[in-house]
Amino acid sequence: MLATNLRSLSRPDYNTANVIELEQTDRLHYLHTKVRDKTANKRQFTFYADQIIRLLLEKSLERLNFEGLNVTTPVGETYEGKQFAKPLCGVSVVRAGESMENELRRLDLNIPIGKILIQRDPTTKLPKLYYSKLPDNVEKFHVLLFEPMLATGGSAICALDVMTKAGVKPENITFVNLLCSPEGLQKVTAQFPDVTIVTSSIEQRLNEHAFMIPGIGDFGDRYFGTTDLGAV
Repeated sequence: MLATNLRSLSRPDYNTANVIELEQTDRLHYLHTKVRDKTANKRQFTFYADQIIRLLLEKSLERLNFEGLNVTTPVGETYEGKQFAKPLCGVSVVRAGESMENELRRLDLNIPIGKILIQRDPTTKLPKLYYSKLPDNVEKFHVLLFEPMLATGGSAICALDVMTKAGVKPENITFVNLLCSPEGLQKVTAQFPDVTIVTSSIEQRLNEHAFMIPGIGDFGDRYFGTTDLGAV
């Protein structure tokens, strides 16, 4: 209990109105134990990370607005069903965000997916937009923006700027995130208070190298196997 209170006291203030953290069940802690373990190889890491991603997507989808849709069943009766009130699309922040695409396609067919490439400038250390390709008429969609890591908040704000400049209203964006820092949440919610953020863990803090504590390492490298150890 003391550790929890100390962690809460050390967190920067941020707007919690649209920040949704998954229920911290033993099952979720089990999955986090698997993916945070530095000895996990690529196969193990992706297997358990995909399960967390599925939970994040389920939570994100259940919070959307729905409207009525009647269908006729094979026995000729009417079923009073539901459909999304707005068309849905995904947008991945390359490369780590692409890890969420397969689970989205398993949940719903034919959802268009856009891409945004942002990299940190080696001189200024600031995020720089290199490329974006969004679905046609993206302003008419509810957008699931995929970025597993929210650390300093710089890349997230850059990606959200891309979406809003394309005409997407902040209230029509759900930022789907695996881990986030209180510092990153503070920056993003201050600039985009109407964006919904769905995360599986709000971490303790950032360290002096801007890595989240307790953290997970470089998610993209671990998920796509581009590190020598596959688990750093």
